[in-house]
Amino acid sequence: MIYLASLSPRRCELLEQIHVKYQQVAVNVDETPQAQEEPQDYVIRLALAKARAGQKMFTTYPVLGADTTIVCHGQIFGKPNDKDDAKQMLKQFSGRSHQVMTAVALVTTIERVRLSISKVYFRQLTESEIEAYIATGEPFDKAGSYAIQGHGSIFIKRIEGSYSGIMGLPLYETAMLLAEIGISI
Repeated sequence: MIYLASLSPRRCELLEQIHVKYQQVAVNVDETPQAQEEPQDYVIRLALAKARAGQKMFTTYPVLGADTTIVCHGQIFGKPNDKDDAKQMLKQFSGRSHQVMTAVALVTTIERVRLSISKVYFRQLTESEIEAYIATGEPFDKAGSYAIQGHGSIFIKRIEGSYSGIMGLPLYETAMLLAEIGISI
């Protein structure tokens, strides 16, 4: 059994998909990027911080932490603050590609981390499509304001990389980390 330092239903679905026994634990981590911090350093730092925060509460079992961020033209895009923020993010991605970086960290007596980087290509979006999508409520609490597993999938022309990583927990990397501590999938 492991602890999952996340309340994300998507991460739960992914762990259940590979039959990992887990218990969720809520952690509070400041997700503000540091000055001059590179996107992959940022996402790795947050995944480790979440796993470490969980490990402080539960030292008996391994703690898995993950973080996902979107990078477009060197800019980090997290979760939208409001409808206007979501709209601006989706406009930035319209007709372009962006990277989705998901780091997954496993903390026991030692710390392990893996990084998944995928590329997502959006088709050109109309103003009315963006408005209709925001009205569904789906963009909120999602890095980059969209869900690849939901209605947001209709905007995606193609991906290069890990579908599960784009969802928020790269299963290949997660399975590798768990195998390192003797948990086979």
